[in-house]
Amino acid sequence: MQTVRLNNKTIWGRLPAFLCCAAVMFTALSAVSRAHAQGASAADPAARQSAAQWLDRIQQAAQQQNYEGTFVYQRGEFVQSSRITHYASKADGEFEKLESLDGKPRTMLRHNDDLYTFVPERKLLVVEKRQNKDAFPALLSTNGDRVLAVYEPKMLGTDRVAGLDSQVIELDPKDSFRFAYKLWADAKTGLLLRSQILDPSNGQVLQQLAFTQVRVGAPVDKTPIVNGMRNRAGWTVVRPPLQPVDMEAQGWSFGAPAPGFLKIREVRRPMASRDASDPPIPVDQAVFSDGLSTLSVFVEPVRNNSRKEGSGSSGATHVLVKRSGDYFITLLGEVPQSTLQQFASAIEYKAPR
Repeated sequence: MQTVRLNNKTIWGRLPAFLCCAAVMFTALSAVSRAHAQGASAADPAARQSAAQWLDRIQQAAQQQNYEGTFVYQRGEFVQSSRITHYASKADGEFEKLESLDGKPRTMLRHNDDLYTFVPERKLLVVEKRQNKDAFPALLSTNGDRVLAVYEPKMLGTDRVAGLDSQVIELDPKDSFRFAYKLWADAKTGLLLRSQILDPSNGQVLQQLAFTQVRVGAPVDKTPIVNGMRNRAGWTVVRPPLQPVDMEAQGWSFGAPAPGFLKIREVRRPMASRDASDPPIPVDQAVFSDGLSTLSVFVEPVRNNSRKEGSGSSGATHVLVKRSGDYFITLLGEVPQSTLQQFASAIEYKAPR
């Protein structure tokens, strides 16, 4: 099987456009060596309860706190910094601005689940609904207790990140289907300040997101975000079609490939054909999560498609492309390659009658 290098000229360029945007918009961090302190084991019920509460606090803080700062993302050799501004109130909900500081400029504005992504060099504005709510500094797609069903927590004491005191938590996988995580949460508010994905076998940092500068709890002016959403003059507005899909009704069965991973959504998006004169290719996506790690399965027709079979990795992110009859199946996630193989082996297709 061909090895696929994960860079902008290969697999990233072939995946649906929203993944490319995500890879650009949510890049952040500078690699930091792993601390070797030993913490309280989750065999202690009090430590387990404390870890679950901290995980819930992290998620709540990302949604409910006002904050602004700069964070850095590192995945393999890829490093990019971004600036984030987040406003939240019970009356107005969430407003957020995310700007890429490296490479081509990108700006994302958000009000609750309404996303506006500005691409200046093309004067393009992409308007769509937010699909995932676990982008940094958010973390989970479920509650802390469910996460700890497949991860063993350790409370590693305190540290400082971006000048703020933090609680350090390590989450070690209970099996080989996922990586380990190390988290630094603001001691006062619970906001996630740094997140690392680790190879559990040797502690190597595979991927990291971290604030280099952040201000938490201070007043944030939402007016520039609101005005930015309203000022669309001169921009070409595109609303990518997105619709829910029942992949089982389409003939796909995913079996029970790995413990802890549950399907959280299924959607269909169009992808450009190899020949610009051909109609877009429908791509179905099933997203699985254990509450912390996420894995996507993409299914698309072989016809008019230039994808090739192969596998590859960049940091903690692995990809696997396989052909099954008249379809290509692409698996992508921050999980070991063996987990993708396990998922792929459980996928079956029977044409619906």
